[in-house]
Amino acid sequence: MEDGLSSFWGPVTAAEWCEKNYVYSSYIAEFFNTISIVPGILLALIGLINALRQRFEMRFSVLHISNMILSLGSMLYHATLQRMQQQGDETPMVWEMLLYFYILYSPDWHYRSTMPIFLFFYGVGFAVIHALFRFGIGFKVHYVILCLLCIPRMYKYYIYTKDASAKRLAKLYVATLFLGSICWLADRVYCEEISRWYFNPQGHALWHILMGFNSYFANTFLMFCRAQQQEWDPKVVHILGFFPYVKIQKPKSQ
Repeated sequence: MEDGLSSFWGPVTAAEWCEKNYVYSSYIAEFFNTISIVPGILLALIGLINALRQRFEMRFSVLHISNMILSLGSMLYHATLQRMQQQGDETPMVWEMLLYFYILYSPDWHYRSTMPIFLFFYGVGFAVIHALFRFGIGFKVHYVILCLLCIPRMYKYYIYTKDASAKRLAKLYVATLFLGSICWLADRVYCEEISRWYFNPQGHALWHILMGFNSYFANTFLMFCRAQQQEWDPKVVHILGFFPYVKIQKPKSQ
């Protein structure tokens, strides 16, 4: 949305959201949409530290790092509202979904070397095409399809997991996704009406916060499931009695 201070970054060339631009700083276009991404970075950092400290497979370290890269790209996009930065947000979104696809499906893939090779070239190809052409609804449809492809395997992991605490992680993942989607849609569909309110609830900023927790719950659940496959005796434990992470006990030979 227009209004606010003069812009350091120049005219807006990217998609805008339901927040007035440059209200608090001439360097940050959408202030709340920018700072609301910080919790997601911190959660991904916690997940990365846990993965490294307990020597989980490299895929999980890469997953947490990809969460941080995506978050940083999203921060730059909302801070600048420039087309290039928007692509720097959207391209990592696709890369991250390809990584989730690999983590979910690779354990049962018979030709294991083919999957990472295919996904790598798919990701590179998408990045090149996305840099050359500006997608609108096409990007959203493509991203939703990638998300839907992951659902069957996530559901399979859920029904085969007997641990109540792990199942709670999956339920928190679904709950944050549902609530976040409501916030995203309300901010997008009802922006004109919301902009007339005395108080803007900042639906897109709430989406960022909820998606930060959503990614953390998803990653933690997948780490638990993978540890079960590897027979590492995983347990969901809680910091200060409420913040979950996975603790494993590897055999001494590993």
